[in-house]
Amino acid sequence: MWGSDKHKKADISQFNGKTTIIAQDAQITGDMRFTGALQVDGRVIGNIEADEGLVRVSEHGYVEGVIRAPHVLINGQVMGDVHALEHLELDAKARISGDLHYRFMEMVMGAQISGQLNYLDEASAQLPLDQDLLAVPDNS
Repeated sequence: MWGSDKHKKADISQFNGKTTIIAQDAQITGDMRFTGALQVDGRVIGNIEADEGLVRVSEHGYVEGVIRAPHVLINGQVMGDVHALEHLELDAKARISGDLHYRFMEMVMGAQISGQLNYLDEASAQLPLDQDLLAVPDNS
C-alpha cells in the first residue's frame, strides 16, 4: 500500500550463497570490497564497500572505518562514516560515531549517533563509487 513495493527492505537471507560472516571472536584488519551480504559479529578495522548488497553490524559487531553499501543495518558500534545508498536501518543498540549518508532511514528508539545526518536524493545515490573512501590518509 502507498508505494511500499518500491522500497522493500533488503534481508540477509536474499543473498543465499553470497553471505560472509565475521564471527564474534574474529578480527579482520584491512579494507573489504564485495558483492552480496556481510554480517559483522566480530571486529573489522578497515573500510567496507559493497557494490551491491547489504552490510549488517550485529549487536556485538564493531567496525572502525567507512561503510558504503546500498543497504546497511546496524545494531552494534561503528566508528566512521556510513554511506547507505538505498536503505539505512539503526536498531536500539546502534552506536555510531561518524556522519550518516542515507536515502531512506529507519531508526529505533535507543540508537545513538554522534555525527551529521545527510539525506541523499536520487541523483546523489546514483553517483559512482568514490575512490577516495578507500584511500589511506596522508598525515605527513
